[in-house]
Amino acid sequence: MRVMQILRSKPEGDVVTIQPGSKVSEAAQLLSEKRIGAVIVSHDGGTVIGILSERDIVRELGRRGAGCLDDPIEAIMTANPVGCSKEEDSDEVFQKMTDGRFRHLPVLEDGKMIGLISIGDVVKCRLSELAMEKTALEGMIMGH
Repeated sequence: MRVMQILRSKPEGDVVTIQPGSKVSEAAQLLSEKRIGAVIVSHDGGTVIGILSERDIVRELGRRGAGCLDDPIEAIMTANPVGCSKEEDSDEVFQKMTDGRFRHLPVLEDGKMIGLISIGDVVKCRLSELAMEKTALEGMIMGH
């Protein structure tokens, strides 16, 4: 399955972004309110400056304590994160995520973000593919 098909299967809605210069505490509040695992740092909603995940915040809290919450998000975000194109296969994306040990990838087209996929999206896609393969194999075995 291609990334574009994964994006189509997701609920409609824009990718949640946060402005550069925002505080880590603001990002944490946004992640909590939206019940999401990562936020894209962007000044215009299309250009990806960075990505900040709940893991990034927890890691910094553990290292430095609550003082990090007043820092600008640029201090702990991942700048220029790895992305993918809508034409990439889910297996390629899964490998990128596994190799890089990250759970979110911005989907880029001509340098602009058109979506965001998570490891959960990719796993859900793969499980769906496996279920279809199983049904097809069972049909062949049973002579249907």
